[in-house]
Amino acid sequence: MREVALPPSDRSDLYRKPRLQVVLNGQVLVGAYEAEINSSNHYGANTFGVFVARGPDEWANAEFWSSEVNMQMDILLSLDCGKSFTSLIQGVADTVSLDLIGNEVHIQGRDLTAVLIEAQSQETFANRTASEIATIFAGRHGLAPVVTPTSTPVGRFYESDHESITLNSFCRATTEWDLLVYLAQQENYDVFVKGRNLHFQPVASLAAAARVIEPTDVTELKLERALKLAGEVQVTVKSWNSQLQRGFSGQASGTVVERSSSMSQEIHPPMRFVCIRPNLSPDKTLVMAMQHLSEITRHERTIEFSMPGDVDLAPGNVILLNRTETEFDQAYYIDSVHRTFRAKTGFLQRVRASNSSPRTITTVALAS
Repeated sequence: MREVALPPSDRSDLYRKPRLQVVLNGQVLVGAYEAEINSSNHYGANTFGVFVARGPDEWANAEFWSSEVNMQMDILLSLDCGKSFTSLIQGVADTVSLDLIGNEVHIQGRDLTAVLIEAQSQETFANRTASEIATIFAGRHGLAPVVTPTSTPVGRFYESDHESITLNSFCRATTEWDLLVYLAQQENYDVFVKGRNLHFQPVASLAAAARVIEPTDVTELKLERALKLAGEVQVTVKSWNSQLQRGFSGQASGTVVERSSSMSQEIHPPMRFVCIRPNLSPDKTLVMAMQHLSEITRHERTIEFSMPGDVDLAPGNVILLNRTETEFDQAYYIDSVHRTFRAKTGFLQRVRASNSSPRTITTVALAS
């Protein structure tokens, strides 16, 4: 097994005494000594990797690793020397690598989003709402639905003058996860799996920060700004409504509130984006323009930092960066958290977060 020296900046874990626990098919793997977990908010499955020493678990012998197909995993961490554990990810193993000479096993897998990604469907859902479909899919896979109700029949999202539609007719390779992501985007919802819960809920607005991050809290801090997004950004959504036989357009613009004299509109002219979507109402074109504007400008400022690991921060959380004495001091949405637990280096995490600078937003309905 690999030996890694403990860097001085990480010696705090000698006092926190974090502990790793890996449960496989309901049994604790005593030999598990290293884990890596990647969590993001990019409409995909979170992933994990675990190293297990062979020997401490008599039941997990070479025959077991060479023949077992169904491996349900739960990776937990304790920050109080094993008195209590918090689950960081639950999922299914995708690959198992057995090293007979090195006497270890490497397991890689995904969280329970995987069961939705792999589930094909060709059912008719035209008269169901998005929230009803999310609840149905959760039940099929033993997931608890954490669902905020919606009211629009999904048939209207595909073609307003049709009464019925099958999933297979709008996409020939549709999975249950593809449909949930599509519906979430139409409703301006988030969809993700956490533990054994399927969440389908409105996109979180900028709320109170879950954590204040200062340079003294971290071992590494990188700040990045996309200068082309630092000026005015303009999004136009155009639509032809087949039922009303009319075209509609909505436009949303966002201009950074200048906090210094360094901004130059001549150097950074407005960025313009045009999206074409079928069968929208005038109000819906404006709503969609606002959504796209928010998605685009959110990548203007990005921060990335490393720090001792915890079990609280998660993608979608809001954090507040403070005391850098720059205009990067503001709130950010967490995009991803990469956690590692190693016997020699302890429990660490790397966090990436992003947001726009404060902007003045204007909207206008354009003539068709």
